[in-house]
Amino acid sequence: MTSTSQKVQRTYLILMLGNTLAASFIWGINTIFLLDAGLSNFEAFAANAFFTAGMVIFEIPTGVVADTIGRRVSYMAGTLTLMATTLLYVLLWETGGPFWAWALVSLLLGLGFTFFSGAVEAWLVDALDATGFTGELETIFGRGQIVAGTGMLTGSVLGGYIAQVTSLGVPFLLRAAVLVLMFFFAAKAMRDIGFEPRRGKDTLGEMKLITTNSIDYGWRVPPVKWIMLAAPFTAGVSFYAFYALQPYLLELVGDPTAYGIAGITAALVAGSQIIGGYLAPRIRRLFRLRTSALLLAVGAGAVTLALIGIIQEFWIVTGLIAVWAMLSTAAMPIRQSYINGMIPSRQRATILSFDSMLGSTGGVVIQPVLGRAADASGYATSYLYGAFVTVFALPFIVLSRRQRSPSDTVITEGPDDAEPSG
Repeated sequence: MTSTSQKVQRTYLILMLGNTLAASFIWGINTIFLLDAGLSNFEAFAANAFFTAGMVIFEIPTGVVADTIGRRVSYMAGTLTLMATTLLYVLLWETGGPFWAWALVSLLLGLGFTFFSGAVEAWLVDALDATGFTGELETIFGRGQIVAGTGMLTGSVLGGYIAQVTSLGVPFLLRAAVLVLMFFFAAKAMRDIGFEPRRGKDTLGEMKLITTNSIDYGWRVPPVKWIMLAAPFTAGVSFYAFYALQPYLLELVGDPTAYGIAGITAALVAGSQIIGGYLAPRIRRLFRLRTSALLLAVGAGAVTLALIGIIQEFWIVTGLIAVWAMLSTAAMPIRQSYINGMIPSRQRATILSFDSMLGSTGGVVIQPVLGRAADASGYATSYLYGAFVTVFALPFIVLSRRQRSPSDTVITEGPDDAEPSG
């Protein structure tokens, strides 16, 4: 390994840490922040749905930006967009802005995150290849997950307690400040190594090609199509379940201003994600078929969500949150291994982007629906509905399983055969 490839890895890990730290400052208090601004539960989760809609609408166009103008440019554009929209969120909170303004700014927040999507990972792989890296990418991505988990643990705890001792707006200002620092860091350290920007290419033509490839190599392949159709139900409920935890736990503890608890909850989810990622290959080895592991994880996740709604005791719900997060995270690498084994290398990023869009589409629809359920019947009932919706993913996993794709069969060669991403 050359010193240059070591520098690439350090840069990647700093980018992962900065991104997650900035984002997680508000993850523990985002829903409380929206409710404090005067939005109803339905409006708060509708605003979150507009954020997810922004990710659906802009993911492919910003991917084209990364592949034509450059990955560093895409990343820097993301930091500036997120910084500006985060400050607009604070302005709307201060002035009691109307819902349409929250919806518009949330949409633009989604735009900011799509500039990051795929750009950093593509930059890393190209740069490592160009600098002679000969190790395993799984090792680097694993370190990235650990660093991201650490950033989420730190940011969510700090954000919750800072909000409690100052105000709900301060964590958002901290996010903007960190994003400014990351902009200058990327400008200096994130060079497009091993990648030649294709400036001047036909952007609309690139987008048309991406859409065509998504259909030909993804949607028209039955086992890929069915596993993709499960994503809107699991991802859509996950979006709601995470953000609804904030006000729900404050309701259970009986103190609507205990924002630190909401921050700790987000940190608990982060820690559970790290553990889930560690357990994923070990869970996978218990089953001959990957879809068997997915069915178990999704089904158990639905049961856990139902118990969160039924058992309305703070400490029990907190433990169930950890279980739910571990199940969700453990399923992700198994699903990634399964789907990556069914798609060709040249169209891999395209189809995975399309898959991500379907998951985000589920968030657009499901979040406001469950938010309305929370308004009408309470958070506990909305989690029961969330469990019910999650169950709808199971038939699609079964349909994918029936196609008997070779990617579904797990061949275990020994204890070292545990790469999480296939």
